Amino acid sequence: MLLDEEVFAVILAVSIIASALGIALTLKPGNPEPFTAIGLLNEECKIGEYPEVVVNNSFIKLCIYLANYLGKPGYFRVVYRIALNETLPSNTTSSPENMVKEWRIMLGDGENKTFPINVPVYSLRGETRVALVFELWVYDGSANTWTYTGRWNHLYVNITV
Repeated sequence: MLLDEEVFAVILAVSIIASALGIALTLKPGNPEPFTAIGLLNEECKIGEYPEVVVNNSFIKLCIYLANYLGKPGYFRVVYRIALNETLPSNTTSSPENMVKEWRIMLGDGENKTFPINVPVYSLRGETRVALVFELWVYDGSANTWTYTGRWNHLYVNITV
């Protein structure tokens, strides 16, 4: 009788393990953590070869890359500012500098978009080295407000006359 109980216990243990493994393999894994992305590209929409010296009060061409992996469609805004070291944004707060320009775009979940931009560049408070800052904001429909995502890029340029 002892042998029968041991065999039954082994069969029961194997059944439980096989069932748990079967359930784990058939269920979809959970969605990864939602995120957004912003990238700054050169005028050919490629990484690298960014302008280093820019004439004061001129325009330069760049490209912006945006990606939406929030698990739902999103309405995004890229805010352009000219900043100094001490006024760069962080992952929790946007730059205190004035907005110079903005672009708005809708992206579906899993969608990305690269688009060309033309931005003005000028000296800020007489400084000859400035940061061109591009912040990513997302529209929160439930609160009817724009929310800073904590995602941003910047490019330092030297200003010349």
